[in-house]
Amino acid sequence: MPANDLISIAPVAASDQDELLAFELHNRRFFETWVNPRPPSYYAPDGVSKAIRAAQLDAEQDRAYQYLVREAGLLVGRINLSQVLRLGYQSASLGYRIGQDHNGRGIAQAAVKLALAEAFGRHGLWRIEATCRPENPASQRVLQVSGFQQFGHARRCFQLNGQWFDLLHFETHADAWPPM
Repeated sequence: MPANDLISIAPVAASDQDELLAFELHNRRFFETWVNPRPPSYYAPDGVSKAIRAAQLDAEQDRAYQYLVREAGLLVGRINLSQVLRLGYQSASLGYRIGQDHNGRGIAQAAVKLALAEAFGRHGLWRIEATCRPENPASQRVLQVSGFQQFGHARRCFQLNGQWFDLLHFETHADAWPPM
């Protein structure tokens, strides 16, 4: 497991464009075994820069917050707070992806801890939801160790490569964080 002080998250920036595109291309096949593929336009020369601008606009308008995960400065993953709801909810959805070469070393757990600190601190959110597939016990462990509790199991709720998959639903709240 990496030392937690080696893991950092920072909002995606225009200066990350080339490194982010290289990261996404390197991990594309791996990521697409778990989530639906990005549109081909994302991988076009200006696709990532457009995505970065869209992410920055989402953050400015308090709709979503995208962060890059780094280990000792090296881009190793992404984590985001999306679907921000205010007015009586103060909630968001957490999503993350760690590059294939960096799985199994505690990076996701450290990044989730940092993202929750942002969510419950700077962003003033109260409730964070996350989902993962039942076939991904590592992600389930990351969420549970990070203080999430499973509250549901949606059956055959999303399709990937013509096959239906279930999703497990998790939540955590500001008053239960940080976990013991």
